[in-house]
Amino acid sequence: MHGAESLGGLIIALAVIIFISPFLSNFLKLPISIVEMVLGAVGGALGILHSQPIFDGLAEFGFLYLMLLAGMEVNLRELIQEKLSFYLRGGLFLLFLYLLSALFVKFTNYPQIFLVIFSLISIGLMLSIQQELGKSDWLSLALKVGVLGELWSIIVFSGLNAYFEYGLGQKFFLILGLLAGILVGVWLLFQMVRALFWWFPQIKYRLMPAGIDKYHQDIRVTAFLFFIIIVGLMSLHIDVVLGAFLVGVFVKTFFSHNHELEEKLAPFGFGLMIPLFFIHVGTTLNFQYLSPHLLLHAGEIIGLSIGIRYVAGFLFPMGAVTRLKFALSLSMPLTLMIATATIAWKHHFIDEYWYNVLVTTAILEVVVVMLSLKYIAGQSHKGVK
Repeated sequence: MHGAESLGGLIIALAVIIFISPFLSNFLKLPISIVEMVLGAVGGALGILHSQPIFDGLAEFGFLYLMLLAGMEVNLRELIQEKLSFYLRGGLFLLFLYLLSALFVKFTNYPQIFLVIFSLISIGLMLSIQQELGKSDWLSLALKVGVLGELWSIIVFSGLNAYFEYGLGQKFFLILGLLAGILVGVWLLFQMVRALFWWFPQIKYRLMPAGIDKYHQDIRVTAFLFFIIIVGLMSLHIDVVLGAFLVGVFVKTFFSHNHELEEKLAPFGFGLMIPLFFIHVGTTLNFQYLSPHLLLHAGEIIGLSIGIRYVAGFLFPMGAVTRLKFALSLSMPLTLMIATATIAWKHHFIDEYWYNVLVTTAILEVVVVMLSLKYIAGQSHKGVK
């Protein structure tokens, strides 16, 4: 009975937060993701929100759903058609992130894991930026660069996870081989499906009809691919984030004729599942570890993360303000940072202090980036007027 009451209280608290967040966001003029995280942190500190298998599972599903929607922002055909100069700049951008990170780690007392931490990129939260500010050329470029960074970050994270778990043994190289095989397999699958739909275009219209679709077959096909890929990667002990993202890319690339699909999926995501993810992230903030010293370290990490992306951003022709927005948008590897910190802490590569620094940094980074971008956008509108 006590467990049922506890779960009931948790559900009511989540329902209240989801309901009031839009009103608070409009009243405080803050991005809604920040409001949800802050309310999650307050609820966690007061004991109203607490870890429950159903809450943890829904929050994780919410993040995977966010990655699915992020993948649907990427049209592989358009990405393939990008000039070679884009890929050269994108590759150099990632290389510069690691070089600048390595230089900083070498001349400071920061743990070696920060070589990876400073270089992580995730595009999931860019959808929140797009929700707040709308689509733009600089954000479109950031998304394309972010795709390269996300793929590389997930490969590095998967390799790091295997290294922490198994060391430089046979199992480690087996995991890397599986990951490489999956990426090659996905590429071959894309090519096969591309050829199949070219020869038999009616198949894609049968699978995912455009217009009237009384059985919502487009959502069913997307859900089928989403769950099959995730379960497949789980069975291979490969990070499932990559799978959710690739399903979104696949759907966007081959079923672009169905313009309603994204409009059908987004409300459920941004109205329910993604808020649960942000609220859950807020609950991971442990107030008892907060101190001026910890916050100073968090601020330093945030500043350096944005700074190295701004410097690397000189590879792309853009103005100073646009470059700052570009750097900010690529500075929110929220879940990848927390996941990297978690595996490093569990395997004793960092202590509990640094773990809490990174969790605090991951959350505050979103707050700093979203507020900064909203402020810059506000100043730009004033300038136009």
